[in-house]
Amino acid sequence: MNIESFREYCLKKKGASESYPFDKDTLVLKVMNKMFALCPLEKLPLSVNLKCDPERAVELREKYEAVSPGYHMNKKYWITVILDNSVPDRELRQWIDFSYDLVVRGLKKEDRLKLDAMK
Repeated sequence: MNIESFREYCLKKKGASESYPFDKDTLVLKVMNKMFALCPLEKLPLSVNLKCDPERAVELREKYEAVSPGYHMNKKYWITVILDNSVPDRELRQWIDFSYDLVVRGLKKEDRLKLDAMK
């Protein structure tokens, strides 16, 4: 998966938006103003950070060389995935879905209701 298909997939999620709150080179994807993915665009090799369940994060790091603890993030709850095509796109999309779902589950009730009301 390349960065553009990653970005497009993330932005198709209900309530998803993109911004550059840290600097002009770090793409941040949010749902209801909460981060579920980010990508430092100028850092090579290209990688993305995704929120992850701590136990699952350990499993993914053991299974894939391209997965490491979240770079500049809470390493217990975030993973960094190098976009070198060693992780099948189908799996990466599942990880994006899981990251998005984790963030949605953690939203305040008011924000979840607003999200549910979106088309």
